[in-house]
Amino acid sequence: MPDVMKDLSLSAVVAGFLAVLVSYSGPLAIFFQAGSSAGISPEMMTSWVWAISMGAAISGIVLSLWLKAPIVTAWSAPGTALLVTLFPELSLNEAVGAYITAAIIIFVIGITGTFDAFVRAIPKGIAAGMMAGILFQFGVAAFTSIETTPALALGMLVAYVVFRRLLPKYTLVLLLITGVILAVVLEGASLSGVHWKIAVPQFIAPEWNLGSTLSLAIPLVLVSLTGQFLPGMAILNGAGYHVKAKPVISVASLVSLPMALFGGITTVVAAITAAICTGEDAHKDPGKRYIAGVANGVFYLVGGLFAGTIVSLFTSLPAAFVAVLAGLALLGAIAGNLFSALEDASHREASLIAFIVTASGMSLFGLSSAFWGVVIGYGCYLVLNGRAGGKS
Repeated sequence: MPDVMKDLSLSAVVAGFLAVLVSYSGPLAIFFQAGSSAGISPEMMTSWVWAISMGAAISGIVLSLWLKAPIVTAWSAPGTALLVTLFPELSLNEAVGAYITAAIIIFVIGITGTFDAFVRAIPKGIAAGMMAGILFQFGVAAFTSIETTPALALGMLVAYVVFRRLLPKYTLVLLLITGVILAVVLEGASLSGVHWKIAVPQFIAPEWNLGSTLSLAIPLVLVSLTGQFLPGMAILNGAGYHVKAKPVISVASLVSLPMALFGGITTVVAAITAAICTGEDAHKDPGKRYIAGVANGVFYLVGGLFAGTIVSLFTSLPAAFVAVLAGLALLGAIAGNLFSALEDASHREASLIAFIVTASGMSLFGLSSAFWGVVIGYGCYLVLNGRAGGKS
């Protein structure tokens, strides 16, 4: 605790908060779509949000303190997208059974160290190209928001540039405050409907059958590993945190087990919001950025306790606010990954292909563009170089 207090910084806390803000305002929308497809009550929806928030909070805090790295965890966004297509044919009880099955499979993969070997085999440039492709879509979304809300989007862009020039250390916190003010003044955003209310989790008894295992559990394992753990670990390694996947995957999957009983889908390493906490904006000293991971977990704890309140708060802000905030906050991460992808001439063309494939957002056989970006990019690297592995 003395070390934590000594390393505490406003920039790291703000980075952790921004990561939670982006998660609640972006991937959470998919969760609501799944809830709508299942026809669940507001009380059950609150339980779902409580469970995914608590899973992210506990695993993120434990891992960040243990490994002294900004480990940001969240719920499986691509896995949540699977639910939208499966409900209402799939029951809530069957979904919970599939969550538990998926968590056990992922735990076995993590504890045996299989995933670490897979990550080591990927050249640095290919992984960076894949990560740049994922983040690129958020950067683009920030500027396409100008079409629908030009005053808000351009106002936040101008604020970002000015703050970056004058007060670079506090750019994100000042941008957040400015964005909220602009949203209220220019877009008429109102916080009057937000009320404090403690969440009450609801227990869901699991049910298992072959159909739910094949239709949800197995695909959930695949999209969680390829769409979340793979790019999430790539972000950490790219930022200089050479953390092994074994403890990260093991803790995340273990936390997933009890949370599943209250509607929480698999807890995973965050692939997008992690970039906010691993860059220089979180702290100039890489050794003190773990505070951003801890802060992220603390804000998830608050979000879980006040699940209904936190959701209504963030949904009161216009979608453009979140899109611009996320895109501008990730500019540094996009630039860093593009540089790493194109830096080594032996990786350059294959890494560029990995970037383009990932940025395309394609999906094939139920596997994400992040997975195919690595597979196609690595395949091209082997053909172009005639050997496996690569410089790191």
